[in-house]
Amino acid sequence: MFLNTLTPKFYVALTGTSSLISGLILIFEWWYFRKYGTSFIEQVSVSHLRPLLGGVDNNSSNNSNSSNGDSDSNRQSVSECKVWRNPLNLFRGAEYNRYTWVTGREPLTYYDMNLSAQDHQTFFTCDSDHLRPADAIMQKAWRERNPQARISAAHEALEINECATAYILLAEEEATTIAEAEKLFKQALKAGDGCYRRSQQLQHHGSQYEAQHRRDTNVLVYIKRRLAMCARRLGRTREAVKMMRDLMKEFPLLSMFNIHENLLEALLELQAYADVQAVLAKYDDISLPKSATICYTAALLKARAVSDKFSPEAASRRGLSTAEMNAVEAIHRAVEFNPHVPKYLLEMKSLILPPEHILKRGDSEAIAYAFFHLAHWKRVEGALNLLHCTWEGIPQHFVRPLKLRHGEGGKHPPVQPVAPADPDLRGPCPSRCCPAGCRCLLVPTPHGPQEA
Repeated sequence: MFLNTLTPKFYVALTGTSSLISGLILIFEWWYFRKYGTSFIEQVSVSHLRPLLGGVDNNSSNNSNSSNGDSDSNRQSVSECKVWRNPLNLFRGAEYNRYTWVTGREPLTYYDMNLSAQDHQTFFTCDSDHLRPADAIMQKAWRERNPQARISAAHEALEINECATAYILLAEEEATTIAEAEKLFKQALKAGDGCYRRSQQLQHHGSQYEAQHRRDTNVLVYIKRRLAMCARRLGRTREAVKMMRDLMKEFPLLSMFNIHENLLEALLELQAYADVQAVLAKYDDISLPKSATICYTAALLKARAVSDKFSPEAASRRGLSTAEMNAVEAIHRAVEFNPHVPKYLLEMKSLILPPEHILKRGDSEAIAYAFFHLAHWKRVEGALNLLHCTWEGIPQHFVRPLKLRHGEGGKHPPVQPVAPADPDLRGPCPSRCCPAGCRCLLVPTPHGPQEA
């Protein structure tokens, strides 16, 4: 009855209004894509709508009907207990090679360097590289095992063209100081930004151009991230924080580089604890992969609120306050995720140089975390004392599950023994007086600015 009363003017107005709204959406989507290189609607659907819908793809919708909570926890544990690239990995030429010059030994294992070679071929090469002479040379260079052969190939590629990946290789392996590496990365940024803009305009012309644009995106993100790390090493921490924030804003979907962990370390150096908490609120989510940096930084912030006045004798007499209980629970959650970290933070085990890859929840991840974050724990008065008191109360053969907030089973699956891959990631002990198999090496952490 209502539809019969509508006049043609209503339909004309309805059509015009919907066309106007569609046009505005199309213009905004075009502007957003031109500015950020990604679709706004796709970004919103991936970042916000998919978690609300359970993060299930259409291809697996049939299987999801028969799955249960155990399969979800198994998938999370599989994603956590695997080898990841260390987001805070050192520079080979400017940092790892110093160890070689002093001891005459290699700081990285062959297994670790082989994983890095695979990463370089994945991120820095594509199928169309053979069409460009410089890229074809670099495609072979990333497969070379001899460092001098890789460096020579990079110089050969630069004689042909301004190749961003050639500058990356020289900055990583030939530069002997961070200042030299930063200079080469700036040259790489100039070349990589031009390639990225050209491939961005051609990415929809075919699968070949799309793969090339994906490669150029990875190269650009890698360069900007390493430039931020150079600024952090050289003491320009505020500049590094700004570069990391801009990078995360420009490429919000590229979480594989774990840039937020670099940002957390830099913010802790600035003692910007409110900003650290804001970053944790975004990434400390049960649907996202955990890390020792996330868990132990959250514990450090909770401990900071009570550690300066904490006394185990007083706590045993009067009991724990609410803030102290929250700090203890946060430490329990962190130890539950990776039980190897406290021994390095409490300096019960000596540090060695962190590897380029880490096993999540393993000893290699604990080394990488403590190498950069030990100074941040020492800066907070009483934090290590609270960690020691709490950690001593946890049985060492298993991690006590959290019953107050996460039920009988705890938030994470039980910690398994270190996988066989974990020792393969750790460098050998350089001390000639130690027995075979010893891993001890006390090395200073690079928290201060490095001289050029």
